[in-house]
Formats: sequence, C-alpha cells, structure tokens
Amino acid sequence: MSYLFLFILFLPFKLIGKLFYKKTGRNLVIQTAKIGDFVNVTPLLAHLKHSDVLICKTVLPLARNDEVIDTIYLIEEHKKSLWRKFHLAFKLLNRYENIYLLQPNSTNLFFAACFNATNKQFLSTYARRWYQALFYLTANGIVEHGKYTLSVDNYIKLADRNLSWRDSPKHATKPLKIPAAWPEVLDQPDVIKIGLSISAGNKAKTIPPVIWARLFESLQKLPCQYYIFGSKNEQVWLDDLLKVTGDKENLISLIGQIALEDLPHAISKMDFYIASDSGNVYIADAVGVPVILIYGPCCAKEQRPLGNVLLIGEEANINSFVFETRYYFDKPREELFALSDEALSSIYSFITNNDKNK
Repeated sequence: MSYLFLFILFLPFKLIGKLFYKKTGRNLVIQTAKIGDFVNVTPLLAHLKHSDVLICKTVLPLARNDEVIDTIYLIEEHKKSLWRKFHLAFKLLNRYENIYLLQPNSTNLFFAACFNATNKQFLSTYARRWYQALFYLTANGIVEHGKYTLSVDNYIKLADRNLSWRDSPKHATKPLKIPAAWPEVLDQPDVIKIGLSISAGNKAKTIPPVIWARLFESLQKLPCQYYIFGSKNEQVWLDDLLKVTGDKENLISLIGQIALEDLPHAISKMDFYIASDSGNVYIADAVGVPVILIYGPCCAKEQRPLGNVLLIGEEANINSFVFETRYYFDKPREELFALSDEALSSIYSFITNNDKNK
C-alpha cells in the first residue's frame, strides 16, 4: 500500500503537469517480467511499430536488439529509493500519448498512474488488490485478464480490442540478430537437434532428472542430439541430471556459453525444443522452432507457445498462473511432470512427423 500513499503525495504535481500536457504521439509499454513474458509482449510492440519500454534488466539484451523499441528504462534503476521513483515520475510525466500497462503490480501501477497521457490502457488481473483501485481510475481503458484467457491475446488487445495474437507475430529480436560467431556444434549435420531447458528458474516448474532420463530412453532409436541451454548458474541442474543419466555422447552442454542476445539465433538452429514453462520455449516459438511443452502445474490455456507445439501435461495438476505463480505444490515434481507411455508416444510421433531432415 506504500505506493498508494506515494501516488497521493505526487498527485498535485501530476495535476499541475497536466495543465502543460501536449500530445506527443509517443508510446510507452510497461512490462517488467522476464524472458517469456517479454517475448509475449512483442506482438503488441510490433503492432505499435515504435515504443519506449519500461522493462527489467534481465531482458535488456533482447530489447536493445529490437528495432521497434526506441528508449529503454530499467525498473531496477528506478524503484530503489523514493528519489529515484519521483525522478522517473517527473522525467516521464508529460512524455507520452499512449501508455500500455501489461504487468500491473503496485510498482508499475504507480508509475503508469503518475504519467499523464491521453490514452492509458491497463491490464487488470485476478491478482488485483483492492487498494489499487485508485491507480485504475487514471486509466482510459481496462482489459480484464482471467486465469484461463490467453495472455498474449489480452496484451495486444490493449492497443485494439479487435486484435488477436494472430494479427501480429511474436519475435525475440527484430530482426533476428545474427552473431559474428557461434559454436560449430550447432551446425552438426545428420542429427535431430533438440534444444533443452533443464531449469525453469522456479524450482517448482523444473522438470526432474528422472523424467528427462525416461524421455531420452524413449527417443533412443532416433538420431537425437540434445543441446542444453542455460546460464552459468544452471550448471548445478546439469550436474544433477548427469547423476541420473550418466555421461551421454549426444548430450551437449551450452550452459554459460551463449549470451542472451545471441540465444534466439542459436535456438533457431534447433529442429525441436523441449522444456517446461521457461523463457526459452517462447524464444523457440518466436523463431519458428517446433516446441514440446511439458507444462506440469502451469496453466497452458493462459500462456503457452502458439506455433507448432505439442502440449504435454495433466489438467488436474494445473495450479500455477502467470500473475499468481506458485513455488510449492502438494505433489512432488516427479508426479507433476510425469510422462505416461501415451505422452512419450506422442512426443516420438511429433518429432518423426516434423523432422525436416528426413
């Protein structure tokens, strides 16, 4: 509730500033979540053509390689102190004509409410708190988002209620950034290249090693080459995996080897990508790689890859949502991500039917 009091304190300055407001034609998109959520915002960004963004530092490498993004503001730099909050509020007070708020936590609601604009469109979610009502009074329009409505659809509807995700394709970087060099192993011929994310950041959404081992065993008749993507701090997850599977010649670690800005290009070289609800599956989807999403406890109706995708999971296990993420569950991860014989058969068929090398 502290942000509510800060907004009341700032309100006189906002009202005085409004007397001097002039339309600028500028857009501001506020989305401070991480990789997957950022990729899901790109249909809106592409539709708008040019926007400034308020984002988190994690996705900066993607944002600065996006031609539809002009000025970038990092939320981490502006929420550390009262001075920094008010500095950004004054700096952007009359800068924008259109403001689109996609992640309506209290911090972002405070900033969006402080800024003057002729068109302010806010997303409202099932996580909304009663004390945020004052912030929403500053909006010109609100899109209601539910647990079983597609998030990427509602994001782009902030710009035009008649739009859907099909009207504007997503991207990871625009255009796709091609690095000067990349690991030669990504170009290995005569194999089915399958990218993996063995960690989802949130341990509760991380597929256990025994499930990966069962998957590898079910695909052993195919010439699969597995590429494990991840940051340096994910080495511990690979160590745990290798304790179960042992060293495998067709298991290649790229952990800590590829910068985020080069990741979309590296993933684009895969034939398939398999993961739980992690950022990389949305990058894979954005660059046209077929995805196998083992969604576990996450609601795939709310957020999922939208291209060539195979969804694997049990609806009875769904108990985690985009704006209400859970970190602990009643069931063990081995049960949440369990792969039945039928699921393994579906994965095998999906790979053989979509194998572009055959």
